[in-house]
Amino acid sequence: MTPNKNLSQAQDSSPRLSAEEQAKQLFNQAYHVHMQGRLQRAIKTYQQSIEIFPTPEAYTFMGWAYSHLGEFDKAIAECEIAVELDPDYGNPYNDIGAYLIELGRTDEAEGWLWQAVQAPRYETPFFPRFNLGRLYERQGKWFDALDQYRLAHEIAEEIGVPYTIAAQTRQRLQALLN
Repeated sequence: MTPNKNLSQAQDSSPRLSAEEQAKQLFNQAYHVHMQGRLQRAIKTYQQSIEIFPTPEAYTFMGWAYSHLGEFDKAIAECEIAVELDPDYGNPYNDIGAYLIELGRTDEAEGWLWQAVQAPRYETPFFPRFNLGRLYERQGKWFDALDQYRLAHEIAEEIGVPYTIAAQTRQRLQALLN
């Protein structure tokens, strides 16, 4: 047998990845380049993942990449698709709320953030509490903001995540009010 034929047979006998597994590999690659700041490449790779097997995670994280480019309307649109795919997944609700805060649309943001708080599937449930704090602080609801920052810090501690920014932000606001 020729070397090329052996290689071809070896490839044919290897287990093939399911569409879901291929999409997950692409998602992980996208996340990796996203964390390196290579946002356009991340977006393309998230899109490839979605083309193979759409997941709410891929849409949400692609939205997050768009948000880093300042493209909040695109980011919101991607997160809305994620919500349609899995209404129990908390991340896109929080992200939409955060993007609306950045756009100055605080009245719209609050409902999305409360949906994130109530979402059954959310690995980082302290984020919407922190964002509610940011929202209330912008609205001048100081004590509501303090309460949300406190909750964000407590929830993060309960699940073992170091999220000191919530405590620091609460201390900053408390000092301003004293």
